[in-house]
Amino acid sequence: MLEYRAELVLWAIAGLLPIILMGVWTQAAQGGGFGLTPDEFARYFLMVFLVRQLTVVWVIWEFEREVVEGRLSFKLLRPLDPVWDHVASHLSERVARMPFALLLLGVFFLLYPGALFVPSWEGILLGMIATAASFAMRFLMQYTFALVAFWTERASSLEEVWFILYLFLSGLVAPLSVFPEVVRNIALLTPFPYLVYFPASILAGQPVNIGQGFLVLLAWASFFFILNRWLWRKGLRQFSGMGA
Repeated sequence: MLEYRAELVLWAIAGLLPIILMGVWTQAAQGGGFGLTPDEFARYFLMVFLVRQLTVVWVIWEFEREVVEGRLSFKLLRPLDPVWDHVASHLSERVARMPFALLLLGVFFLLYPGALFVPSWEGILLGMIATAASFAMRFLMQYTFALVAFWTERASSLEEVWFILYLFLSGLVAPLSVFPEVVRNIALLTPFPYLVYFPASILAGQPVNIGQGFLVLLAWASFFFILNRWLWRKGLRQFSGMGA
């Protein structure tokens, strides 16, 4: 990951959608009626940017390629679940990416000084725990979809469909606090808000139900873990790859 650090810079810059949306929402909030001030919108979207940098996942494309090309066969000969290769690559990428992400965050705090704030130690701790849980959940969800590659060569198409829901219900496009109450209550029962909105709100110091957030995360993580292990066992019986 350090060797290809130029690529990491490009990927970090590619995640600037929250910053663009921050400009849109801060301008809209100047007219009032959204429940958040322009500065609160700016803080929220800056934290969304940070959370997104820490929770990016690409395992479905890597795993799909390993299955299609038969490279998974060699990994199955080792006494270690192949998933740990992907976990290690994701974690090492986080370490290499963070200096660039924090530098970009510092630049935007300079551009929007009103958004600069000092979160409490409790907020930082809970926010980092929620972000780590969100990354684990996002990884588990995508890895579960990746196991469909045992039956089809286009497992990644599932992620493309899933991403549409993620885009609108995760809090990436807009904080859930501006959603209609009915839509917000339904969204909070899905895993999507806890992948972005939940940790970003904690880090931004905005009110959120922390107990409910971690309980819903745990419930969905349990569901996807059980589904993941079932698909893995079924898939291994189905799998035959080049060199197997």
